[in-house]
Amino acid sequence: MPDAFALDPRLAQDTVPLGELKLSRVLAMNDANYPWLILVPRRPGLVELIDLDRTEQAELMREIAQVAGALKTVTGCHKLNIAALGNAVSQLHVHVIARFSTDAAWPNPVWGRVPALPYETVELQRFGGHMRDAIGFH
Repeated sequence: MPDAFALDPRLAQDTVPLGELKLSRVLAMNDANYPWLILVPRRPGLVELIDLDRTEQAELMREIAQVAGALKTVTGCHKLNIAALGNAVSQLHVHVIARFSTDAAWPNPVWGRVPALPYETVELQRFGGHMRDAIGFH
């Protein structure tokens, strides 16, 4: 029996689940410095995009575009950063980050610029609700 999908503990610790797409779990990063979503394909043992078959690669790209479009609509951001790094967390996951010319890291990457600023509970609920609606989760 193949291994079951399990979310990396670090991703689970740093995020709040928003919903499930055909392939990916969508998470909101608990960092109020930047509106930030993460897609994690629900397949065990994935590290690289090339670990997905071609059909799943195409599905992941479609889901990234869907989530990125929703994030841009909700936030009105100046730029979207989309990245799959995996240096600190090897489980395949894709960051979709709304960037503003006024944000704490602009114009640099967000990693390591300022400490994470956890959302106030009501802010996180509001952001999550807007994102769920824009992505089409019910």
